[in-house]
Amino acid sequence: MSGGDAKKLVRSPSGLRMVPEHRAARSPFGLDEPPWVPDKECPRCMQCDTKFDFITRKHHCRRCGKCFCDKCCSKKVPLPRMCFVDPVRQCAECALVSQKETEFYDKQLKVLMNGATFFVTLGTSDKSELMVCRLSNNQRYLVLDGDSHYEIEIIQISTVQILTEGFTPGGGNTRAIGMILQYKVPGSEEVTQMKFIAGEDFSCNKKLSAAWLAAMHKVSK
Repeated sequence: MSGGDAKKLVRSPSGLRMVPEHRAARSPFGLDEPPWVPDKECPRCMQCDTKFDFITRKHHCRRCGKCFCDKCCSKKVPLPRMCFVDPVRQCAECALVSQKETEFYDKQLKVLMNGATFFVTLGTSDKSELMVCRLSNNQRYLVLDGDSHYEIEIIQISTVQILTEGFTPGGGNTRAIGMILQYKVPGSEEVTQMKFIAGEDFSCNKKLSAAWLAAMHKVSK
């Protein structure tokens, strides 16, 4: 996988982006830059309806591509899903979405790439194997390492079911102890299932495993 992870710096009308050299190596969480609404089709701000003139300039939101006045499109917010190097101008609505995604990139993805240890059961087997599970650096694969080695492409994952224990009628005092993951085998329609359970004898890693499972749940969304 590492051979295809090289990146290049490109400049677009929206700003500088650090993107994979090969499109096939792009992150499954990435977004393409939107086409900008042509200036001639945008005589007024698409939020407050203010007419553009020599004083009121138009600006394009880098996330949605629509036209706004400076007041409605003044925020510069990180947009990691489009690989921008610096924060870019976005409308208020898009800025809120991007801010939430930045937290996902800064926290959940880092947790997944750091990895956690689980007992993993493949299919209907009654045998489990202790494996370190992590997200690859290019965010494209779930990598499992133990006596065996698996690489599951994220886009092939169809369902993620988080397993919990300690359920109460009020929904409190629950904790994630594992997950059931289903994915398609490349080149076929066959669906394979894996079950992940945090080991009870690894008490020091319980919080790490729970955080990893929570991050995996967000990835599935």
